[in-house]
Amino acid sequence: MIWARPLCLTDSAVSMWVRSSLTPEGVGLLRSGLETHALVTGLEEDSRELLVELVGAGWVGGSGDAAVIRYSRLSVEAWVARLGTSGLGVALGRLLHVGVNPQPVALGGARFDWGSRTYVMGIVNATPDSFSDGGRDTEAAIAHGVALAEAGADLLDVGGESTRPGAAAVSEEEELRRVVPVIEALRLQVPGVPLSVDTRKAKVARAAVKAGAVLVNDVSGLRDDAMLDVLAETGAFACAMHMLGTPEVMQAEPRYDDVGTEVLDALEGALRRAEARGVLRSRLWVDPGIGFGKTVAHNLFLLERLGDLRLLGAPVLVGVSRKAFLGALTGGKPAAQRVVASAAAAAVLASTGAVDVLRVHDVAETRDALAVADAIRLARDGGARFRT
Repeated sequence: MIWARPLCLTDSAVSMWVRSSLTPEGVGLLRSGLETHALVTGLEEDSRELLVELVGAGWVGGSGDAAVIRYSRLSVEAWVARLGTSGLGVALGRLLHVGVNPQPVALGGARFDWGSRTYVMGIVNATPDSFSDGGRDTEAAIAHGVALAEAGADLLDVGGESTRPGAAAVSEEEELRRVVPVIEALRLQVPGVPLSVDTRKAKVARAAVKAGAVLVNDVSGLRDDAMLDVLAETGAFACAMHMLGTPEVMQAEPRYDDVGTEVLDALEGALRRAEARGVLRSRLWVDPGIGFGKTVAHNLFLLERLGDLRLLGAPVLVGVSRKAFLGALTGGKPAAQRVVASAAAAAVLASTGAVDVLRVHDVAETRDALAVADAIRLARDGGARFRT
């Protein structure tokens, strides 16, 4: 698959452009003509030759299946008009998604205005063996969900099967027993907070949606056609996450030739499979799967290039809370002592504007970190002459 990934983002300059005293139309024209660079990968001989001819003086160089080009919004629009829906045309057209937030959605009665702030999904584990906070029975899980909602969680994600590295699968019956009562109770006790179910099983997803869940968080990347049929039939939202293999084996020497491209390929493939089974793309989110079949280096690379997921045009959910790579970066701290590192990671990611929802254990601490990070990211008022 061909991908064109921006090498430089320019949205942070918008407040300075306002200072130029240009009209809003003038600022828009400046932005559309501003040139930056992109890395294009997945090229074959014919698409490479076409790209060289197409971009002309915008060609910078490259070899093999990769090249670097200069582009502006105006030039991309012209290229796409010529190429249409060819592989190269689609790849270049995705550059127009950079800096553009997904459309707002209503989820379980709550409105999510993507880009206005970073939203928080609280983790409710109804499992005996989750890596950080397992051991909850039904009543304890319900109480924990209520506490997270009171702390400011925008969504609650209820899971009944641990997906930590090396975890064994549980039966459908056991997972149903764990999650359905929790979802039913939370629907009544925190009616203003949308509920998600963290499951790979279609039968569990169907029962959870019937019980009150409005989103299915599928760590297997929507690989199961039966799961896609549940989504199409119920109209539930879903998040497709990238995972290499299964939880049992995913951390057994994970290897990639190009982790960024392979994650993009897998997630785009999941979105296309879902659409082909009747699921609306507007109801699909994506998650790079930090810690799911990745080394520390893979995780850090994906987070540094998280903005590439904007090319998919879907809301981006990320879970870094208390994960092992944070322990590795902080001297081997155990999961319960990774709260500060988790909040720091949340703030850094929010400051980039590349993530829409963060899945976390520690809602109150994360909300404080995000309040600061989002305020800095969205700052535009440098005095009266910066206001429009």
